[in-house]
Amino acid sequence: MVLLEDILLFGIAALALWLGARSLVTGASRLASAAGVSALVVGLTVVAFGTSAPEIVVSTGAAVEGRGDVAVGNVVGSNVFNIGVILGLVAVITPFRVTEPLLHRDVLAMAGSTIVAAAVLADGSVSRLEGAILLVVLTCYLGVLWFAIRAATDGDGGRSKPIDGGTTALAERDRHDVRIGIEGGRILVGLVLVIVGGRVLVDSAVGLALAAGVSEWAIGVTVVAAGTSIPELVTSVVAARGDDVSIAAGNIIGSNIFNVVGVLGIAAVFRPLTVDPAVFVALTWLGVLTVFTTIVLATGRRLTRLEGISLVVLGVGYSIVSLIL
Repeated sequence: MVLLEDILLFGIAALALWLGARSLVTGASRLASAAGVSALVVGLTVVAFGTSAPEIVVSTGAAVEGRGDVAVGNVVGSNVFNIGVILGLVAVITPFRVTEPLLHRDVLAMAGSTIVAAAVLADGSVSRLEGAILLVVLTCYLGVLWFAIRAATDGDGGRSKPIDGGTTALAERDRHDVRIGIEGGRILVGLVLVIVGGRVLVDSAVGLALAAGVSEWAIGVTVVAAGTSIPELVTSVVAARGDDVSIAAGNIIGSNIFNVVGVLGIAAVFRPLTVDPAVFVALTWLGVLTVFTTIVLATGRRLTRLEGISLVVLGVGYSIVSLIL
């Protein structure tokens, strides 16, 4: 009976995430068009942080309950899933290259934040002080991003800059046709759906995994990580299919930065974390994916379909390896 209930909740949560992601992308795209703000900026900020909300809820809750493996596994596993599966799928749908300096800088920021997270986790734990330092790093990143956005906006007169392979689908619409209140409400509804849907999906997925006798680390780095990353997955796929690759790319990069310095920092501040030694394998896997992504995106080289398929294979492969070992 409990198993059937978890399966039903899993399906309902997945539907909520799909509907919420569509609402979020639509509202964000239209507001970006109305304000003359690059869709990439929206993807790096509103969409990226909004879709990372489930990671905050789950990792902080796990930390408070003393489940460091779930809290840390969720963060590291989500980033592996984001780069491997999600970015790979985006490239399969729409091969692209990026030319915006803002994204080039943020790809480097993603690589840097991954190095910081690896250094913090080197001793298999995250103290409250280290959590606070991570939050300071996040604050500095947001400050730099804000000034970069202001400079980019002042420099181009407020016009959006498209990413090759995926222009902003709504950029040519009349800005006066966009109703800020309606689109703001659309974003809010979308965020609520992805947050609630993500939480319900993770709860049901963990119930199913525990019934199979899987360890907490394996649950955190696979089932929980994939569950909390579904908002990023659905949002990015919907954006890519609608030719808003800028939102998709910004969403993935921004989410990865926020996860390792924001989510991990918040969770550790609530309660110091200790983690399974298997975290080093996860960090190595994440490091390989991050290096490849950084080289491709930061240099403006085109991410091809074949490379996208390879990323998906690596992302899914890590989950399989984690569940087997």
